[in-house]
Amino acid sequence: MALDKDIKQQLAQYLELMEGDVVLKVSADSGKASLNMLELTDELAAMSSRIKVEKAELDRTPSFSVNRPGEETGIVFAGTPLGHEFTSLVLALLQVSGRAPKVDGKVIEQVKNIKDELRFETYISLTCQNCPEVVQALNTMSVLNPNITHTMIDGAVFKDEVERKNIMAVPTVYLNGEPFTNGRKTLEEILAELGSGADASEFEGKEPFDVLVVGGGPAGASAAIYAARKGIRTGIVAERFGGQILDTAAIENFISVKHTEGPKLAAGLEEHVKDYNVDVMNLQRATRLEKKDLIEIELENGAVLKSKSVILATGARWRNIGVQGEAEFRNKGVAYCPHCDGPLFEGKDVAVVGGGNSGVEAAIDLAGITNHVTVLEFGSELKADSVLQQRLRSLPNVTVLTNAQTTEITGTDKVDGISYIDRSTGAEHHVELAGVFVQIGLVPNTDWLGDSVERNRAGEIVVDKRGATNVPGVFAAGDCSDSAFKQIIISMGSGATASLSAFDYLVRHQTETVNA
Repeated sequence: MALDKDIKQQLAQYLELMEGDVVLKVSADSGKASLNMLELTDELAAMSSRIKVEKAELDRTPSFSVNRPGEETGIVFAGTPLGHEFTSLVLALLQVSGRAPKVDGKVIEQVKNIKDELRFETYISLTCQNCPEVVQALNTMSVLNPNITHTMIDGAVFKDEVERKNIMAVPTVYLNGEPFTNGRKTLEEILAELGSGADASEFEGKEPFDVLVVGGGPAGASAAIYAARKGIRTGIVAERFGGQILDTAAIENFISVKHTEGPKLAAGLEEHVKDYNVDVMNLQRATRLEKKDLIEIELENGAVLKSKSVILATGARWRNIGVQGEAEFRNKGVAYCPHCDGPLFEGKDVAVVGGGNSGVEAAIDLAGITNHVTVLEFGSELKADSVLQQRLRSLPNVTVLTNAQTTEITGTDKVDGISYIDRSTGAEHHVELAGVFVQIGLVPNTDWLGDSVERNRAGEIVVDKRGATNVPGVFAAGDCSDSAFKQIIISMGSGATASLSAFDYLVRHQTETVNA
């Protein structure tokens, strides 16, 4: 699989950054997948005198390991890491050659202090935009600690293995032969799942903030930047920096940027925030808000943060259907990301629940991969934009069902069908299929607030035009609020509005306190 001219030119620039020699140990046979892999490894060796290729017998064929001369690092690519995984290969070459990974020093120490033998295996698809972060994190851990190994496994190449383990979502990580975790994870998140995350003691003694932002998506990042630019003490606490956009593939309506991907935008947000004097507390879930003399935010680990003002920007998550079988078969046929998990259903029948833009876009994408797509819309007509509906209805392997109320997702060890009621006739129907993609909108991440701030029936935080809630000093922005539209650009604007309003509140509140 020869690299095109532009990629080769870009790769050549990266390979010049290598600091030492690297040996690729290759296990191959005469199959097409092996030939593609050999073409890549030979091309790499031809492009850099620092890269050597040797034949070897590895656990899987085709695969190759990335090593230092005379020293195995434990990094293996089972398959050909192109597509979204091309960057994972480049970083592995650089880090194994001796170039230091761009990881916080505290995190590096946490990795180096792991004493247990950890054998990670990550099942991926090359079209998955969430997989590379997991692959790169585990590769980095392997470089830093000789007790850790990691193998990336392309599910399209090792289909029998994927079928045998009933893997129906990527990325799926195994640890020492047992299921460990699913979905997009940062290195810090993986460490937390291993029991090496931050505890409450790391937050002791923090001075009260002027503005504390809860949430690290577009609204939260915007709010933190606008606050920090005012020169006031700013903190941001986020369960997952980047928020929901980490699960978004293509973004084409972010004005002035014709096309980008969610993970790329999320990385840019975090980098921009860290350019300012902002105390970033990632991987921390807020569990309580209480207004006293200062506003207190309690975290899941028991730590309590205090601030003169708070901006709630906790975003939203995919809404569940709430029917029998949905939770039971999650990652066993029930999926929420067609870009990530679609390739695992190649040649099979699937359903998409939801007829809005997200649902119809998912159906269009899946129609190019799967055998047949059934779209189930609860209402009497699809809600997607007309141009999307026209494209959908032009596809020969798509069936659209309106007035369809999903009642159950069926299966034994994995999904085998979906049941629904035709709301216009009351008739019950069942469709045999292998996967169900749920695309029915969002639910705000506000349950933890209870009655501490006013929320509407949908759970959204009620705000005025300045982003203020009913609690003095508490503001809200983005998808967790009752803003009319849930869009990235709107979230960023509302984050800026809430931040400027919080600053105005601080100025006025301080003046009122002095006058009193």
